[in-house]
Amino acid sequence: MPTTKIIVLDDDPTGSQTVHACLLLTRWDAATLQQALLDEAPLFFVLTNTRGMDAARAAAVTGEVCDHLKRALADLKAAGHHIQPILVSRSDSTLRGHYPVETDVIAAKLGPFDAHFLVPAFFEGGRFTRDSVHYLLVDGKPTPVHETEFARDSVFGYRHSYLPDYVEEKTRGRIKTGEVERFRLEDVRGDVTARLLGLTGNRCCVVDAENQADLNHFADQVEAAAGKGKRFLFRSAASLLTALAGLPPQPVAAEAMHAYTRGGLPGAVIVGSHVQKTTAQLERLLAEPGVVAVEVEVDRIQPERDLLLTEILERTTAAHAAGLTPVVFTSRVERQFPDQAERLAFGVAVSAFLMEVVRGLPPTLGFLISKGGITSNDVLSDGLALRTARVLGQVLAGCSVVRCPADHPRFPDLPVVIFPGNVGDEAALATVVRRFSEKPAAGGSARHNPRHEASLSL
Repeated sequence: MPTTKIIVLDDDPTGSQTVHACLLLTRWDAATLQQALLDEAPLFFVLTNTRGMDAARAAAVTGEVCDHLKRALADLKAAGHHIQPILVSRSDSTLRGHYPVETDVIAAKLGPFDAHFLVPAFFEGGRFTRDSVHYLLVDGKPTPVHETEFARDSVFGYRHSYLPDYVEEKTRGRIKTGEVERFRLEDVRGDVTARLLGLTGNRCCVVDAENQADLNHFADQVEAAAGKGKRFLFRSAASLLTALAGLPPQPVAAEAMHAYTRGGLPGAVIVGSHVQKTTAQLERLLAEPGVVAVEVEVDRIQPERDLLLTEILERTTAAHAAGLTPVVFTSRVERQFPDQAERLAFGVAVSAFLMEVVRGLPPTLGFLISKGGITSNDVLSDGLALRTARVLGQVLAGCSVVRCPADHPRFPDLPVVIFPGNVGDEAALATVVRRFSEKPAAGGSARHNPRHEASLSL
C-alpha cells in the first residue's frame, strides 16, 4: 500500500500557520525532498516564495520544484517506498498570487488531475466562503474580498469575490464562469462522494466553508476518493491543510511559548509588510514599554547602503544591550512604480537589505519575530540560511514558530516567528512580543516538555 503524503508548494512561508511538527523546505534538491517525503509528519511545505516574483519566474520555479519532486518520488518508489502525493498549491486567503500560473505548471508536470479545487478559507484570519463568494471579516463585518485593500494589490489585483467569476477573470476567459463546479455549504456538509468520483479532465471546482468542521468533513471525502484512484490538485489557504493533515493539538500551548525564549533575553522584530493591518499593528507595538523603534528609510538604501546598515545595527545592538526589544521596520509611505517589474525589483532590494540586518543582529537575541510573508521567507532562507525548518506550533492563531538548530553558527536555538502581514487584530504583534518576553513562573509553570521539541536543520 502506498503512503499518502501531503505536499504543499507554498508561495510564501505562512501556509504552515495552522499545523505543527512538519518540515518547511527552503531548498528543493533531490536529497532534501527525499528527506521530507520520508519524514514522519503527514505533510511538508516547499517554500517557493513565488508571490514575490513575476509570473514567468514563478512558473519557472514551480516547474523546477515539480521536476525534482517527480524524480524524488520515482527514486523512492524504485527503492521500495511508494508514496501517493496529495498536491496543494498554497496561497493567500485574500486571493492574491499567481493563479492559474502555478496550478497550470503543476498540472503539466505532475498531472493529469481529475480536478483542481479553489479552497481559500482561512478561519483563524476571518476568511470564509459562502455561496461561492469569498469574505473577509473587517471590524467584525463579513466583507466580499474584492471590496478590501487586498483586491487593489498592484501586482495581484482582481475585481471579483464570486469565485467562478474570479476564475474566469484570472484565466482570461479560458475557464468560463459557468464551467466552474460549485461545492456549496449544503454539498460540503453532505455526501459528495459520487460527485468527487465523477470529476475528470482537471475540472475547476470552488468550495464553500464557514468553519473547520466543514473542511474536515470535505477532506475526509476527498481522501476517500483519492484512495479510489482519483487525482486532485488544490489551490488553498491554510485551513484546508488542517483538515487534510488531521494533526493533534500542538504540544506546547501558544501562551507557553516563552519557554523557548533564550535565556529570558529580549528579542527583535523585523517588519517588512506594508499592508494596512501591519501598519496598525506596528503602531500599537511601538506604544508598548520595552521596545525601541528603528526605522529603515528605504530611500536611503541605494545611495547610502553601508552607512544606513551601520546605523541600523548600532541602534539594534544598543537597544538589546539596554534590555530592550528593537523593532526594525521599513518606511510606511507607499511608493508608486511605473510597472510591476520595478515594484518587484524594489521589494527584492529592500528585503536584501533587511536580511543584512538580520545577519548582523546581536547573537544573544532571545527571540526573533518576522512580520510579512516574503520577509519571513527571506529570513529563513537567506538571513538565517536554513535548509529545512520544523514548525513548533503557533504563538497566535496564524503565526507559526520555528527554531534554529543547536549548532547554528550565530543563533543557536533561536525561536523565530513567521507572522503573515494580513493576520491578527491591532494588538496581535504586541501580544506575540509579550508572550515571548514573559518570564516563566517559579517552578517551571510553562509546562515545557523537552520530549516534544522539534528542531531546525541546516
